[in-house]
Amino acid sequence: MAEPNQQFLVRFWGVRGSIACPGPTTVRYGGNTSCVEMLVGGHRLIFDGGTGLRELGLTLLTEGPIEANLFFTHSHWDHIQGFPFFVPAFMRGNRFNIYGAIAPNGSTIEQRLNDQMLHPNFPVPLQVMGADLKFCDIEVGETLHIGDITIENALLNHPGEAVGYRVTWQNYVAAYISDTEHYPDRLDENVVWLARNADVMIYDSTYTDDEYHDPKSSKVSWGHSTWQEAVKVAKAAGVKTLVIFHHDPAHDDDFMDQVAVQTKAAFPGAVVAKEGMVIDLTTSASAPLSSPMMGA
Repeated sequence: MAEPNQQFLVRFWGVRGSIACPGPTTVRYGGNTSCVEMLVGGHRLIFDGGTGLRELGLTLLTEGPIEANLFFTHSHWDHIQGFPFFVPAFMRGNRFNIYGAIAPNGSTIEQRLNDQMLHPNFPVPLQVMGADLKFCDIEVGETLHIGDITIENALLNHPGEAVGYRVTWQNYVAAYISDTEHYPDRLDENVVWLARNADVMIYDSTYTDDEYHDPKSSKVSWGHSTWQEAVKVAKAAGVKTLVIFHHDPAHDDDFMDQVAVQTKAAFPGAVVAKEGMVIDLTTSASAPLSSPMMGA
C-alpha cells in the first residue's frame, strides 16, 4: 500500500439514512447512519457524523494525537447523531476542524451540534469535550484548501438545505452527495457539477423509482433520490465509480443485493456502499476493497 501522504482512500463507516437499523437483516450492508472517511494526501477528512462516527472514533483510539477535518452536509439527526459519542473529541491533545454551512434560520454548525447536547436531550454538554474543536462556517460555493487538497461545495435540493462536497487531490476526485432529491424534468446542475469526471461519486439513493412514485406512499418532496437517478447523473457527469448510498432503513440485506444487481446492470461501474468498504482512488480500477474490520 502507498505511503499515507500518497493515498486517497474512501472508507465507509455508516451507509444508512434516516435512522440506525442494526439487526440480523442488515449485517452485510450495515445499519449505522451516514459517515464517510477520506484519507487524502496525509490528511483525514470525515464527511457527516451519523452513528458511524462512533465506530470510526473507537478505531482511532489506538493512534497518537489525532487531527481531522469534519465536514457536515447538514444537521438532520441521522447526520449528527454520532457526534456526542465520538470519543476522540473528549480527549485532550486531539484537534478537529469542523465545517458546515449556516442553516436557513441563521444557526451555525457549532450552535446546532451544541443544541443537540443540551438538556433535556443529552446529559453531557459539548463544552465537556476536551479536544481542540475549531468550528468553521463555510459559504455555499466556497472553495477550501487543506494542504494540496481542494474541497468545493454546492447546494443540494433537500428540506432545510444541505450541501454536497467535491474533493480533489492531484488528479483524483471524490464527490460526496447526500442528501438530495432529483428534479422531475432535468438533472440537477449542482449535482452534475460536483460529480463531473469524478473517480468516485457517492450519491443519495434512498429509494427505488417505484417507491419514490408509489401512489399509496409517495416519497416526492421528502428530500431523497433513487438509484435510477444516480445512474443518470453518473452517465451525464462521466463518473467512473458510482456508490449507492444512504440506504433506506427498511431495505434489508436481500433488498440491497437486488439493488446491487440492478444498478450494476445499468451502470457497470456501480457498487452499493457497505460498512467497512474501502475504495482506493489511486488504483486503476477504483475497486472496492474489503476491510479487516468487516472481514468481507
